Amino acid sequence: MAHTARILLLGSGELGREFVISAKRLGAYVIACDAYDDAPAMQLADAREVFSMLDGERLREVAEKHRPDYIVPEIEAIRTEALAELESEGFTVVPSARAAQLTMNRDAIRDLAANELGLVTSKYRYAKNLDEVRAAAAHTGFPCVIKPVMSSSGKGQSTVRDEDELEGAWDYACANMRGDRQRVIVEQFIDFDYEITLLTVRHAGGVTFCPPIGHRQERGDYQESWQPTPMSDSAIAKAQDMARKVVDDLGGFGLFGVEFFVRGEEVIFSELSPRPHDTGMVTLVSQNLTEFDLHARAVLGLPIPDRMLARPSASAVILADRDSDQLGYEGLADAMAQGADIRIFAKPTSRPYRRMGVALATGSDTDEARSKARDAAHRVHITYG
Repeated sequence: MAHTARILLLGSGELGREFVISAKRLGAYVIACDAYDDAPAMQLADAREVFSMLDGERLREVAEKHRPDYIVPEIEAIRTEALAELESEGFTVVPSARAAQLTMNRDAIRDLAANELGLVTSKYRYAKNLDEVRAAAAHTGFPCVIKPVMSSSGKGQSTVRDEDELEGAWDYACANMRGDRQRVIVEQFIDFDYEITLLTVRHAGGVTFCPPIGHRQERGDYQESWQPTPMSDSAIAKAQDMARKVVDDLGGFGLFGVEFFVRGEEVIFSELSPRPHDTGMVTLVSQNLTEFDLHARAVLGLPIPDRMLARPSASAVILADRDSDQLGYEGLADAMAQGADIRIFAKPTSRPYRRMGVALATGSDTDEARSKARDAAHRVHITYG
């Protein structure tokens, strides 16, 4: 009798929560980990561990205690040296410890893409202090984008239009850095037509792409996404070619969220996450197999379809506006009456702009779906005790 696959999930937010659902549907036993108790994925997992993922010793202790078949990172802020050591001792890190190490730091994945793989990227430089920021901005020109090499969900990112704004952008980036590296990337602002996430699944049978997902951000954080987004065949082919190169180089099996800027027929590599992507929440209604189902299948070595299709769909986030640990939700019936669906993440606390839920909708086209999802998100009201 085959044994139950044991998964150690590092990070237990809303993406982890949906992954737990998908993995448990396939019979896996999941241990959910996060720095705070009762995180969204913990509420559905088989077991939990509360500790900072940046504590390498605790990470090792937990891995040795549970002896998982797969260690699955859901967040970037992890002591990746510990993952590399565990992998060298026979643990399976998803998709690989190297992928976690390179993508935890925007500088490493950018250098790989631009210098080693020859992908098209924007002009960029790194900076460790304000003087270096000024020099980097002189190289990229204005406007430019400044963001920490390591942060969460786009936090610490700002667009700078002239030299007077550099100091404020540097301070904002420093205040929102994750980990222990005081370093930013300064990159040329791309006047793109739109940006996409190309969900790319590397699995035992090869590489499968989902239809491209368009998205809109504010404060460097995703606000809404829609799928499919219209792209020419040649632009899609360029994006798929670049995505395949980078995921094949990173190795391992799993779903990757690969982000691109698109300007006409020009496709420019932006970033990559070696895990389900927040903009991929739309797949909860757009695809028969969600990004979380695809990640779970790839991790467990199960078949992935050669081709993925998407019905016109959209997602819109539901945000908190204050700090609270007494939370309730109103307006769900009103939101759903318009034909949308709602996912509440069940986070135990809120803070300004924290993602607390998402509205999902389908339509005859993505414009209709976006309108329905935005309307539904606005009808859900968070109550604070």
